Amino acid sequence: MMKIRQIRNATIILEFGLTRILVDPMLAPKGALPPLRLFGARLRNPLVDLPESAANALESVTHCLITHCQKGHFDHLDRAATRWLREKQIPVICTPRDAPYLAKRGLNIRPLTNDHEQGIPFLGGTIHTVKCTHGEGFIGKLMEHGVGYFIEMPGEPSIYLSGDTILSPVVREFVLRHQPQVSVVPAGGAQFDIGGEIIMGIEEVVEFTRISKGTVVANHLEAVGHCPVSRADLSAAAIRANIESRLRIPADGETLELTRC
Repeated sequence: MMKIRQIRNATIILEFGLTRILVDPMLAPKGALPPLRLFGARLRNPLVDLPESAANALESVTHCLITHCQKGHFDHLDRAATRWLREKQIPVICTPRDAPYLAKRGLNIRPLTNDHEQGIPFLGGTIHTVKCTHGEGFIGKLMEHGVGYFIEMPGEPSIYLSGDTILSPVVREFVLRHQPQVSVVPAGGAQFDIGGEIIMGIEEVVEFTRISKGTVVANHLEAVGHCPVSRADLSAAAIRANIESRLRIPADGETLELTRC
C-alpha cells in the first residue's frame, strides 16, 4: 500500500514499503523566509509551522526527490532542508540540470538521465520526467520550470508528481495518455504582482481531475503568501463539479493510504 504524508506546501513523504521519499522539502519554521510579493500583504513565509508529526516522519526518510530548486524556489528546497539533507547525507534524486547546483551545497546527489520517454530504473521500479510550465508570458521567462515525475513501482499505484506547473498541453496530453492512478498537483493558484497564475488554481485542478480517471491529491495550499486558494474553497469547487470523491485535499500532517486499482 502506498502512503502519501502531506507535510506542508509541496513537501510530502511517499511511502513504498520500507522506502520513504521526501519530495521538495521546505523545513524552515513559520515566518523564517522572505515574502514572495512586493506589494499588498507582504507576508513572510512559510505562513504556518510544520505539523507536530513532521519530526518523527522525517526520521524515516530514505531518499529525497527534487522537482526544481533554482532561481529562488525556497518553497521546494530551503536552507533548513539543505542543511538537514547534508547532515543526514540522504540520497537526493534530481535532474541533471539541478545536479551541479545541489552538489555545490554538499548534498549526496543521484542525478537522473535525460530520458523523457522511457522509464529510468528507480528504487526497484521506474521513473520518467514530465516537463513543467511554471507560468507563461513574461513571468514564465523568469521562472525555473523544472519537471514532474511519473513513478511506477511493482504492486503499487502509478503516481504522477506534477511539480510546479499549470495545466499545459504537455501535462494534459500526458494525463490523457498515461492515466496515472494517483496524481499530486499544486493547487494554490500562486501569482506574483504581475502576470498570471504560475501553478494550477481551482479551475485547472477541477479540469485536471475531470480528465484524469484516478485519484488526484491537491497540495501547495495555505503555506506561502502568493497562493490565495484555500482548502475550503477548493473543496467547495470539487463538490460543485461532482468530483469530490476523487479529489483529495489533505491537511498538513495527514497521511493518505492508496492501493493499486
